[in-house]
Amino acid sequence: MSEQASSIHTSALTASFRDPAGSLFRYQDRILRVVNSVGAADLEAFLAAPSGQKLMASGGVARTRQLDSAECQELLADPAVRELYEARSGQMILDHERIDFPSFPYEWTAEMLHAAGLLTLDLAQTLLADNLGLKDGTPYNVLFRGPEPVFIDVLSFERRQPGDPTWLPYAQFVRTFLLPLLANQAYGLGLDQILTTRRDGLEPEEVYRWSKPLQRLKPPFFSLVAMPTWLGGKHKRDDTSIYEKKLLSDPEKARFILDTMLNGLRRTLHRLKPAEGQSSVWSDYMTVNNNYTADHFQAKQRFVGEALAEFPSRSVLDVGCNTGHFSAIAARSGAKVVAVDYDPVVLGSVWRQARAEKLDILPLAVNLTRPSPGTGWRNQECSSFLDRARGKFDAVLMLAVIHHMLVTERVPLADIIDLAAELTTKLLIIEYVAPEDSMFRRLTRGREELHQDLTAELFESLCGRYFDIVRVQHVEGATRRLYVLRKRT
Repeated sequence: MSEQASSIHTSALTASFRDPAGSLFRYQDRILRVVNSVGAADLEAFLAAPSGQKLMASGGVARTRQLDSAECQELLADPAVRELYEARSGQMILDHERIDFPSFPYEWTAEMLHAAGLLTLDLAQTLLADNLGLKDGTPYNVLFRGPEPVFIDVLSFERRQPGDPTWLPYAQFVRTFLLPLLANQAYGLGLDQILTTRRDGLEPEEVYRWSKPLQRLKPPFFSLVAMPTWLGGKHKRDDTSIYEKKLLSDPEKARFILDTMLNGLRRTLHRLKPAEGQSSVWSDYMTVNNNYTADHFQAKQRFVGEALAEFPSRSVLDVGCNTGHFSAIAARSGAKVVAVDYDPVVLGSVWRQARAEKLDILPLAVNLTRPSPGTGWRNQECSSFLDRARGKFDAVLMLAVIHHMLVTERVPLADIIDLAAELTTKLLIIEYVAPEDSMFRRLTRGREELHQDLTAELFESLCGRYFDIVRVQHVEGATRRLYVLRKRT
């Protein structure tokens, strides 16, 4: 046993359990996977295939390598790793690229779910050249590297039989990609409303109940909702014959049928592509509703830019990012940015801009006062937003947002500062908005007395529990102040 391995003492590891071919686990800041005999041959075929190597090189699939014998033995010297390896009947261990900030489909915008669906279909069709396929069609196999989707589950790849014209994940793809996008497009439902409690997406029968009679006859409702509902009512639930593979004698014909089916899904996905230029309550905030004169906004922009230049940050959280103006400033300074807002419409524009300009920004539909909870088995399969975010960021931006948290959500100021201190490891750039500010008064709706004790002195006192004030700048007269705060260690 090496000296390094002998000094390691770990508790029982938490690992994924749904895939019979192996288990993913985190170990000393690495993302590792035990693979057993169920998945080994398919995995080796993917890693050796030209299409697999091309997909990993292009970034469409998370970079993955198989550990050699010496590396495996060093890991297995840890009793916790060995216990997991033996419990899963392991044959090999993989080391995966680590995505900086994991996210889940219920935190995405519709644009991001659409991009993840497009990536899934791209992979399914690209792999056909090497007689490989995808055995899953779920967005939970995708994370985002900045604004770009990346497929992470290499055990979803399998060798396909040349005469097989079917794609078994077809219905899963419809439930988890197409129907949520349809519900978002037709009814304005957010992905959080659809997917937080529905890991397996929407059933056609559920959307059928929401739809109107004439709507059911129009595309894509007819093919995605009406026909499956009508035909499903005639199908015997205990009849499993539909899942049996029906091989054709002509491999080329089978591949043509499969490719045609995937192209059909692609056309439907294109029909459900979210439209640009949508409006919401906050979509015009940066142009007509932000309480700043042009000169004052320029001063605010300089203040933030100079702070990020003086204190370079590798990772930044922008809370209440709106259209992502300051997220973009942080990204252009070299930071990896997670931009959160509760308005998925403005986040859609953030995602489009980040992708177009190749900015490392991950926009997520998260309301920090009601953040995503832990979900799945024992609330541990998908960790909560706060569990993923605490201590993750070198800098946190909270610009023109804490008065919304104070007034609209009634979160105490001390608690807001407490959370900011948990999220950042170094820097907090925050905007104080006084109760006499016009936006603050608009939010209070005549209940100004609830915040009569709020002063800049109280704000600075509460910040002083964790931070030192580096710089202060007054904005809009005396009603707003910008602060650069450095966390004490």
